[in-house]
Amino acid sequence: MGCAAVFGEGLSVTSVENIYMEEKYIICEDSLEGIFTAVYDAYALREGHEHLHVQVGEEGNYRLFATYLHSKADSVKTDKVIRTLKERLGEHVFGSICRAAASDGVDKGDAVYHTIVDGITGGHGGRTMENLRNPYVNRAFELARRTANEAHYELEFIRFQELKQGILYAKIGPKNQVMPFIMPHFADRLAPEDFMIHDEHRGLFGVHPAHGEWYLVSGVNQEAERLQDVIQYSDKEEQYQELFTLFHETIAIRERNNRRLQRQMLPLRFQDYMVEFLRNDESAAARNRQIRH
Repeated sequence: MGCAAVFGEGLSVTSVENIYMEEKYIICEDSLEGIFTAVYDAYALREGHEHLHVQVGEEGNYRLFATYLHSKADSVKTDKVIRTLKERLGEHVFGSICRAAASDGVDKGDAVYHTIVDGITGGHGGRTMENLRNPYVNRAFELARRTANEAHYELEFIRFQELKQGILYAKIGPKNQVMPFIMPHFADRLAPEDFMIHDEHRGLFGVHPAHGEWYLVSGVNQEAERLQDVIQYSDKEEQYQELFTLFHETIAIRERNNRRLQRQMLPLRFQDYMVEFLRNDESAAARNRQIRH
């Protein structure tokens, strides 16, 4: 099925006869816009889908007997794909595809692309994510669930800290790109507050001005590094951190300490960003210094 028939007017591509079925890889950037643009370009080739693949980022080693094409992120193409997915597959499937595209899976581009093919060209529509016999759909389902689970963890474990400027600041380090899925939650519950969430792995900030709309700021790695040097907590924040840490230590029953179970319920990679664990480490270090002296 042609691209124009699926996603509306777009590229004008003349069909090519006698195409021998070589493997083609469309390389795109690691973003929702990049993947959806690559999906649009794959349909625009009008060569069928069995031998087409969407690859996020460059490979270390190129495959023999394969052609590599590069796709540049395009907002117009992305909007057409989004509109088509919502109309043909529904909001539920569209959300699952977005979560799969936000995962850290290296094969997510191909999983998303062929899941869309299964839904639109294969005719599964709103039941696309139920077709788990399709290995691409199965993989997209798995990746979407991975992102959703981590977003759920962040909603529970994220810790905001008040800066001297009165801004609430939180730092996270997720494996998956969860920012678009957690910002609406906090924007709704902290509507009167100025706050920002910093994904230090991606140099990405989710920014929410008080009583305003939230937005994402990316490509600020150097500024983010400088920010860490100038962050200063408010006096009230320092007091609350001490109180919260004391509360955390007080309710603990040392005889029933089970670090293995704790790690199962609260992975270490989340503990690295939680004030009660950080200050517990500081307190333990301070006690050790006093003992040594």
